[in-house]
Amino acid sequence: MYNLPCNSRGFTLIEVSIAMFLASVAIMAIISMQPTAWQTSARSDFMGRASGILFEELQRQGALIMNPCNTVTIGTAGPTVVLPSDPAGTGGAQQPGDISFTVTTTITALSATSWLVSVRVAWPGHPGISESLVVTRQEWFRTPGGC
Repeated sequence: MYNLPCNSRGFTLIEVSIAMFLASVAIMAIISMQPTAWQTSARSDFMGRASGILFEELQRQGALIMNPCNTVTIGTAGPTVVLPSDPAGTGGAQQPGDISFTVTTTITALSATSWLVSVRVAWPGHPGISESLVVTRQEWFRTPGGC
């Protein structure tokens, strides 16, 4: 028979202990990042909802101002409270996961036919996001005709 040298050496108890220690340190590091990930996820959800409400309010105010039949009220309107499940403000019931957003709209006259519409949407614990839009009168938006 042949006498072959055989490497029957396996993992020692020390090597296994070191591997388990390194794996536990890595798992603890991942677990410690979880609350930060939850906060970032919640903030991005709030900002996404707020940007949708902000866009809707800018569109609504812009459409009202572009129609020459409507009168433009200069000043600050609001704050009004809006729920994401009821952005039109029709009085729908609050849904699970909703948070109240405060919408403040300011309209400033730039000239006889143009206005600056500024909207700020805030939520509890955050100053909010804002955007402005310059709107001018448009004859194509005149409804009803000959008003």
